[in-house]
Amino acid sequence: MATYAQPRRLLAAPRLPALRHLGPNWYATVMGTAIVANAGAALPFAVPGLRPVLTVVWGLSAVLLGALLLARAGHWAYHRDQAGAHLLDPDVAPFYGCLAMALLSVGGATVAVGRDIVGLGAAVAAGAVLWGVGTAVALAVAVAIPYLMVVRHRVVPGSASPVWLLAVVAPMVSAALGPQIVPRLPEGQWREAMLLACYAMFGLSLLATLLMLPLIFGRLVHGGPLPLALTPTLFLVLGPLGQSVTAVNSLAEVAPGAIGAPYADALGAFAVLYGVPVMGFALLWLVLAAAMVVRAARNGMGFAMTWWAFTFPVGTCVTGAAGLARHTGLDALGWLSAGLYATLVLAWAVAGLRTLRGLVSGALLGAPAAPRPVRARTT
Repeated sequence: MATYAQPRRLLAAPRLPALRHLGPNWYATVMGTAIVANAGAALPFAVPGLRPVLTVVWGLSAVLLGALLLARAGHWAYHRDQAGAHLLDPDVAPFYGCLAMALLSVGGATVAVGRDIVGLGAAVAAGAVLWGVGTAVALAVAVAIPYLMVVRHRVVPGSASPVWLLAVVAPMVSAALGPQIVPRLPEGQWREAMLLACYAMFGLSLLATLLMLPLIFGRLVHGGPLPLALTPTLFLVLGPLGQSVTAVNSLAEVAPGAIGAPYADALGAFAVLYGVPVMGFALLWLVLAAAMVVRAARNGMGFAMTWWAFTFPVGTCVTGAAGLARHTGLDALGWLSAGLYATLVLAWAVAGLRTLRGLVSGALLGAPAAPRPVRARTT
């Protein structure tokens, strides 16, 4: 019997230790990469030589998605205790929304850009599958994480974080990418049902966001700036704003083929009447968040995975501004989308290079350090 005791202990020992601290936040790398392809394809004007580059970026996002799905499966298989701890941590659990958005954004990029490689039929089929799975995950997370926050998490009063938005913004991504599928469904009931389902998810995510935004801003006003490492998460507020503008404009484009008058015309008008004010607020928040990041940088903010917050949320503003440009014909909105896209590409390149460096050194796979607090809110 003693002969077999040692092998049994070895089998019971934790395996793949590098995966122990690989949390769901890593899906932000997939989202941030795929949005570069999606946003580039949505620009309201052609850029010579851009399309092949977008195809390469889409391929990279697909590879990243596959690798992370395998790595996260290993995390759950060999470090189930840590995975369970993530679900019970109010600062980590909302990141499960990133899984849904990673699936959705890669699926959207497959239809928008990947069709140049795999063909339209295969791209639409793959995009539809990823949309369906991503939407199922998005809706599950939008219910499960708020439920856990109420009944299991111990949330300290005044600790609201922009990260909370990740739990409810994914259905908005489904609403924004659903229009890729609407025209390919049978006419009549199928198209109308899909269109209205996307509007329902738009409303679900928007109203949940409106519940959380006052808590987030109240925490900033009463509690002062976020810890330095968490300051980039202020950009997450741009996600539901830009994505909602993208959603209403994309849905309005397919509405005439899915729903009869007068609703199709009304939805076209709603896209502009809703989109312009919300885009204005998104730009206001962008400037405010950028100012807070500059302040944090001057106080010693170093690189962290939170830097990926500079990518996907900004990309949603690109697609939102591009959608408004298509509907209004306003050149200024087209230039706005181009300027935001340049910012997105720069942020993606910096975050990607710093992440690659952290992976090579092993620094990003260790146990997370406690956020460095801000000493005084007046400095």
